[in-house]
Amino acid sequence: MSSRSIEDGKLMAVIGDEDTCVGFLLGGIGEINEKRQSNFMVVEKDTSTADIEECFKRFLTRDDIAIIMINQIYADRIRSTIDKHLLPVPTVLEIPSKEHAYDSSKDSILKRAHGILKPAVRHR
Repeated sequence: MSSRSIEDGKLMAVIGDEDTCVGFLLGGIGEINEKRQSNFMVVEKDTSTADIEECFKRFLTRDDIAIIMINQIYADRIRSTIDKHLLPVPTVLEIPSKEHAYDSSKDSILKRAHGILKPAVRHR
């Protein structure tokens, strides 16, 4: 079973540590497309920032991916690339890892949403 939407055939993708990826894979998100590309990346301690960024950019260009989930610890390593992604799809969700708690003050989407939803300051 995969995480494809019945209506549009879109997938979720994951960039995370082994525990995060295994959890989502056990939940059924694992897919390999016709080009033999998976929709997940397990980040090891020796994985370079360039490799994480390249994978993230590859997921952005795939039309079959609607959501990219990334451990916030790895999102921090490619923050400038994530901040440049302004399209609603694929949506980028920063998630905690087993070793690192989620910090909402770092989340790009929450910062953008806060800026949009923040009420205007009224001056008297």
